[in-house]
Amino acid sequence: MNIFDLTGRVAVITGGNGGIGLGIAQALAGAGCSVSIWGRNADKNKAASATMASFPGKVDTRICDVSDPASVKEAMKATLDALGRVDGCFANAGIGGGGRRAFIDRTEEEWRKMFATNLDGVFHVFQAAARHMTERATKAALNALCRALAVELARYGVTANAILPGWIKSDMTAGIMANDKFVANVMPRIPVRRFGEPADFGGIAVYLMSKASSYHTADCFVIDGGYTAF
Repeated sequence: MNIFDLTGRVAVITGGNGGIGLGIAQALAGAGCSVSIWGRNADKNKAASATMASFPGKVDTRICDVSDPASVKEAMKATLDALGRVDGCFANAGIGGGGRRAFIDRTEEEWRKMFATNLDGVFHVFQAAARHMTERATKAALNALCRALAVELARYGVTANAILPGWIKSDMTAGIMANDKFVANVMPRIPVRRFGEPADFGGIAVYLMSKASSYHTADCFVIDGGYTAF
């Protein structure tokens, strides 16, 4: 038996239409998992889905703004209607905090917008996923950013782990990675001597969705090429 066979499993990936999220979605779908990609851009959602057309896992896409609780609730309902269940949730959606502009030049609106997506969005998505999982009381994989969630949900067979990325190539980081000064300063601090790729997150995503990780919870997986250790 292949313990990494995800046939019959279902995962939600917010921001799954590009970057790390797309890398996770592709790996899961490739392992047989049905994936629901939540993103704000319909064209990007469609393009992401097309990259997995030949994969064994079914691909579902939903328009969703994770900063809006009503949008999250609607996306979760639509996902459950389409796929029947959710076994894992990767709250990957995020936005930058002002690019290369100085901190003192950023507006309060930009600050609030960043936290509405990067922090509040995680709360909205995980709450919706956890509510479904606890009501169904099934063994499922939930990737959380809080060790307390792992303790609270353990009785339901739900695991909670966090994936912490380093410098990864994506649309969001394309600008800064095109800056020669930035590359010259950062690259020497990455022991593997390259920036990460979205595909580098596929293996850990499949592991967390599989039965192989059923006793692994409350952990943080740092995927950064050794950056934080150097």
